[in-house]
Amino acid sequence: MVRITLIHAVQAAVQPIEDAFQARWPEVRRTNLLDDSLTTDRAVAGTETPALSARMVKLARYAAESGADGILFTCSAFGKGIEEASLSLPLPVLKPNEAMFEAAFEIGGRIGMLATFEPAVASMEEEFRAAARIADSDATLETLIVPGGRTALMTGDLVTHDRLIAEATVALDHCSAILLAHFSMATAETAAQARTRRPVLSAPVSAVEKLKTIMA
Repeated sequence: MVRITLIHAVQAAVQPIEDAFQARWPEVRRTNLLDDSLTTDRAVAGTETPALSARMVKLARYAAESGADGILFTCSAFGKGIEEASLSLPLPVLKPNEAMFEAAFEIGGRIGMLATFEPAVASMEEEFRAAARIADSDATLETLIVPGGRTALMTGDLVTHDRLIAEATVALDHCSAILLAHFSMATAETAAQARTRRPVLSAPVSAVEKLKTIMA
């Protein structure tokens, strides 16, 4: 049986990706690695330091040594470390948002992105631009931070978290599609979609579908 290891830096990302697997690839074996100090340390540092990148690589190597056939990172704030892990391991290693970005490139035009964890935004925007160049896509990105969204998430108030995201969606209705930047935001997908005529894309479902295709 195929074994996928999911590497998390926040507890709130665990359930959204589990829900996506249950809906799209329930038979695959999943294992989870969680180090929730990573997000806190990333926020304090203000950037992805070499030490933080090295920690992500160590988690990936541990997953590989434990028998993973593929690895999916679910935190979008550690792009450098994930890239290093991908280059150093002989198995598929997916960034959290690469599959979602690819879906956005198929739509093209101006893409809106809602985010709740501001320290991750700069690296995600650069990742989007780099991937767009590789894909020869004309897509551009407009990012909007959702005030109060991260606080609501970290205090366990998912009702407020999802409501704030849904309300913010309206401000990006001029875009051709709207992305939910973090795995933890996937709980708001239905509410967000109800507030806009544009397609709302979340990372978990896109990632599971890409992994399934790769591993098949």
